[in-house]
Amino acid sequence: MKVALLIITYTSPLQTLRLVKKLNNGSFDFYIHLDKKVNMETHSMLFNEPNVYFIQDRVDIKWASFTSIHATIKGIKQIEASGIKYDYINSLSGQDYPIKSADYILNFLEQNKGKEFIHYLDFEVWTGAQLRLDKYHLQDMNFKGKFRLQWLLNKLIKKRRMPKDFKLYGHSTFWTLTAECAFYMADVLGKNNPYERFLKYTFGSDEYIYPTVVMNSAFKNAVENNNYRYVDWSQGGYRPKTLVTADFEKIAASDCLFGRKFDINTDSNILDLIDNYNSK
Repeated sequence: MKVALLIITYTSPLQTLRLVKKLNNGSFDFYIHLDKKVNMETHSMLFNEPNVYFIQDRVDIKWASFTSIHATIKGIKQIEASGIKYDYINSLSGQDYPIKSADYILNFLEQNKGKEFIHYLDFEVWTGAQLRLDKYHLQDMNFKGKFRLQWLLNKLIKKRRMPKDFKLYGHSTFWTLTAECAFYMADVLGKNNPYERFLKYTFGSDEYIYPTVVMNSAFKNAVENNNYRYVDWSQGGYRPKTLVTADFEKIAASDCLFGRKFDINTDSNILDLIDNYNSK
């Protein structure tokens, strides 16, 4: 079993290094996309780590815009171009962390080989989601008055529609997919196609476009509706709670493979507790 971890990050290099060292047993390779706004030298401690590769064609990522999808596509394309045969590609943020051991994760994937792990809801039952597509959102733009222009566009222009008659699904930003499925997804969403031109003006498209593409493909029948991420949305809003020591018992009882989000500068003890628990 060979797994590529695609890490999209702009945060702590120490936390990313800790993730790498925990899983770097020869079966995992690590492809790191560092936000173009961040100086590469901040992550120099990872340069000489075995099985670590940095995405060369970096993207300036803006929150809730298509740019995060663009970064993911570039990462998948570099993984494909490596010529290394991977069974799975697993997407992560820089604030994700494995809550199971390397052996546990590999054994899980071996036992479920061929399945696609991505969480989805029918778009119709996702409250408020349709507005992400119907209206123009200028998250990707960077000029004074953009939200005034956004308001004006939505006042004057009719409802927007996806360029293909896909059935829409949400809301899974992170996934574990077979390499074949991930390569297919990157091809569909590749640069200079109608999807990119449409998604550039939507909000939070990374939360629905991945399950939408997969669930409208031949890979649909292999999908398990679970991405095996432990996430706490109890605080509401667009961002999950930062997990801390007080959350350990719930994390330990979970059957998830990864958790998000953690902040090594806020509470590193939670990572110590997880690692000690995994080593038993």
